Amino acid sequence: MKLLSIKECDLHEKKVFIRCDFNVPMDEFGNITDDRRIRSALSTIKYCLDQECAIILGSHFGRPKAGVFSEEDSLSPVVRRLQQLLKMDVTLARDVVGEDAKKRAHELKSGEILVLENLRFEKGETKNDPEFSAALASLAEVYINDAFGVSHRAHASVEGITQHFDREHKAAGFLLLKEIEFFDTLLENPARPFAAIVGGSKVSGKLEALVNLLPRVDKILIGGGMAFTFLKAMGYDVGKSLVEDDLIGEAGNIMEEAKRLGVKLYLPVDVVAAETFSADATSRTVSAQEIPTGWMGLDIGLASVELYGEVLEDVKTILWNGPMGVYEMERFAKGSNKIAHFLAQADATTVVGGGDTADLVQRIGLDEEMTFISTGGGASLELLEGKVLPGVKPLMK
Repeated sequence: MKLLSIKECDLHEKKVFIRCDFNVPMDEFGNITDDRRIRSALSTIKYCLDQECAIILGSHFGRPKAGVFSEEDSLSPVVRRLQQLLKMDVTLARDVVGEDAKKRAHELKSGEILVLENLRFEKGETKNDPEFSAALASLAEVYINDAFGVSHRAHASVEGITQHFDREHKAAGFLLLKEIEFFDTLLENPARPFAAIVGGSKVSGKLEALVNLLPRVDKILIGGGMAFTFLKAMGYDVGKSLVEDDLIGEAGNIMEEAKRLGVKLYLPVDVVAAETFSADATSRTVSAQEIPTGWMGLDIGLASVELYGEVLEDVKTILWNGPMGVYEMERFAKGSNKIAHFLAQADATTVVGGGDTADLVQRIGLDEEMTFISTGGGASLELLEGKVLPGVKPLMK
C-alpha cells in the first residue's frame, strides 16, 4: 500500500495542519504517564519546522461530552509536554474552529506552532460533519495525517477534511507511513517462519483478524480469555471461564482451516484458575482440561508458557496482539510477562499491536526491546483484518 508521503509535498513556508494522536494516559493529578504518542509525532513536526512551516496541530483527548468544554479534557498538559520536548513555545487555542482558533491560525507565522483545543469538544468531529471538516480545512494550506491510532475512524479531522485538499496538498506523516509499511511487510512479505500470538478477552474482537492471518502465518498461538471458546469447541469443560457460546462453531472452523492450511495452532495446556474474578481470589494452576466447576481461567500456566517458548524458538517474525491473561492483576500477569520476555530475547522481528499489549510490555520495561510497537490498537487490528482504514484511503497513491 503506497501512500502520498510528506516528503512529496511542497511545504516550504506553508500553513500545515497535522492531525496527531495525543490521546495519552494521565494520572489523577493530570500528569502524563506515557508520552510515547507525543514523541512519535516529533519527527513529522520537526520536519515541518525545517521547511519553515506555520504548524497547526489537532488531536482528540479522552471522551469529553461533545459540545462542552471541560478543563480535565483540555490539551493543555500535552502542550506543556510538547514545549519541553521541542524546547520552544507552543500556543494553545481556546477553541477548535471558533474565533480564537481562527484568529491565531490567521496570524500564525513560519516556525510557530499552534495547538487547537480537543477536537472532540466539537460535535462535528465524531459525526464527520461536512461543515466542521470544511472549517478545519480552511485553517491551513496542507493537510498531514500522522495519527495512525485514529485512522480507523471516519471522523472529520481524519477522513472528512481530506476532501478539501487536492493530491498535492495532503499526505501521510512519518509515523503513519512507518505503521503502514510495517504492517504491509508483516502481512505480505514476512521473514519466515512467521508466528502470531493472539490473546485478549474475546474471540469476537479478533475473529476477522484470525481469519485473515491464517493463510499468512506458519504458527498461531492463542491465549487470554478467547482461548476458552476454542477449548470448549474441543469439548473441554472450562468451568466459568469466559466463553462466547455463539462463536464456538467459528472457533472450530478456524481450527479446521488451520489444519487444512498446514498452520500449527496452539492452545494453552494449563491455566491459572481462580474461584472469582478478583486480585485476591483463591487460585491454582490446573490442566486446561480440568478447570474446577465454578472456577475460571485467568492466565496461561507455566507449562503453556514453556510450550509457547519452544514454539517461538525458530521463528523469524512474531506478531503479538492481546495479553495472555488478566495482566492488570499482578498474580494473573505472569503468563503475559514471560511471553514478553521471550519476545525481548528472540532473534526475530517482533511486532506488538494493540493498546493492552503495548501497555503490558511497557509496564515491565521491555518496550525498547521490541522491533516495533504500534501506536494504535483499533487501527492495527483493522489492518490485521485486511481492511483499508478510512483515514488512509484518501492518501493512497
